[in-house]
Amino acid sequence: MHTKIMGVKIDNVTEGEAIDLVVKFLSEGREHLIFTPNPEMIMAAQDDSVLKDILNQSDLNVCDGKGIKYTCALLQNKYEREKTKYFKCVPGADFMIDICDYASKYEFSVYLLGSGNEAVIARAAKNLKRRFPKLIIAGYHPGPMMDSLPNKHLKYRTEDNDSVITDIVQTQPDILFVGFGHGKQEKWIAENIKKLPGIKVAMGVGGSFDYISGRISRAPKFLRKIGLEWCWRLLKEPSRIGRVWTAVVKFPLAFILCKKKEKEKE
Repeated sequence: MHTKIMGVKIDNVTEGEAIDLVVKFLSEGREHLIFTPNPEMIMAAQDDSVLKDILNQSDLNVCDGKGIKYTCALLQNKYEREKTKYFKCVPGADFMIDICDYASKYEFSVYLLGSGNEAVIARAAKNLKRRFPKLIIAGYHPGPMMDSLPNKHLKYRTEDNDSVITDIVQTQPDILFVGFGHGKQEKWIAENIKKLPGIKVAMGVGGSFDYISGRISRAPKFLRKIGLEWCWRLLKEPSRIGRVWTAVVKFPLAFILCKKKEKEKE
């Protein structure tokens, strides 16, 4: 079952159910796209029809952000609340680790693409291998430099992107994790997945490589559990104030306005 939050599809699945779907995807003979919408991403999609279309055409969108869950619970009508009564949050960073755990046990290979920093992506690969000794890491790459503008496709040097594609094709991974940040990673996957015929699952993982590499520490579990991870991230990275404002203030207000407009049309 899924619902739409401000026009963006969100699948209402638990972490266990999401893993079950990944297992199913890995057994099928085509590529599958997984994204992790959070309040920032939903807000970005309001002004970017290309991004919104990509998100709504995915095979699985897990809810990455308690802000989405809490806002829905407070503001939806009775019927909508019943539909999303057991709405679950599946943090992208945790989901990626769960997928790596499964891949290590059943010999599926992974490729890490993103972060824009060779040292960070290399440390992420090293730390994953330390945590899951049997995990097959087919390769890793910081990715090409790129620009993403609303309602447009990505801009990057073709030769730089081609070298990334060539490396992925040659290493033949089953699972591709892409961490360019929201907007860029979803567009990159959608624009390039057909060039990667061996990929069974491609997933946007945001800043997961920063956490896994140790470049940035994650919030304590109790803060994550009560939906206050943003406080920790703001403390560690004050430059994120704009992103936190979008997720914590602008998103709930935009949701209220969206619901008001819907009621006026009824």
